[in-house]
Parts: sequence; C-alpha cells; structure tokens
Amino acid sequence: MNLLASLPLPVKTFGLLVLSNLFMTMAWYGHLKNLATKPWWVAALISWGIALFEYLLQVPANRMGYNGGLSVAQLKIGQEVVTLAVFVPFAVFYLGQPLKLDYLWAGLCLLGAVYFIFRS
Repeated sequence: MNLLASLPLPVKTFGLLVLSNLFMTMAWYGHLKNLATKPWWVAALISWGIALFEYLLQVPANRMGYNGGLSVAQLKIGQEVVTLAVFVPFAVFYLGQPLKLDYLWAGLCLLGAVYFIFRS
C-alpha cells in the first residue's frame, strides 16, 4: 500500500504546501544573501526559476485540498500559517535576523484566523 495515499488529506495538502513554501521563501528572500552584489534582474531571473518548483508543488496541493473538501479560505489561511512557520526559521538561521517576540504575536493572530476559518 502506498504510504502517501494512506495519509489524511490535510496532511498531504499542507505537507506539499510546506515544501512549496520552502522554495518560495528561497525565491523571495534567498537573493538578499546570495546575490546581493548581482544586478536585480539576475536575482529576479534566478528567483523565478526557483519559484517554478514552488508552483509545481503548490498547484497540486491546492487542487488536492480543494477537491477534497477544503474551502479556498481554509487553504489561504493555512498557507499563511505555513508561510510564517517556514519564514521565521529561514530569517533567523539563514539570513541571520534576530528572533523577535513579534513573530509569536503574529503566530497567535494567525492561530485565531485558523480557528475562525475552520470552526464550521
């Protein structure tokens, strides 16, 4: 039996969204560290190439979730939680940004959004 097929729909959907967000975070912010001395258009082209892999994971994840009964609002709010969960470690460990208490407050606000969007 295929292990992936046996996973619950939200695990598959949001698991793919986590993977896609790793690519998108690198595409959006990785150039700040790696390509800081290159022209902006070089960074944009490389970022666009990285973002392709994000879309190859994000589009199937959203289709799977939507066709499996998740609403567009649930997918969007879930994606925002995924974004913060991926961005904070990326910013702290990869870009060397300080860990701020504001990340916690933002996360709590997003948990409130998750509660309201998934409660029905």
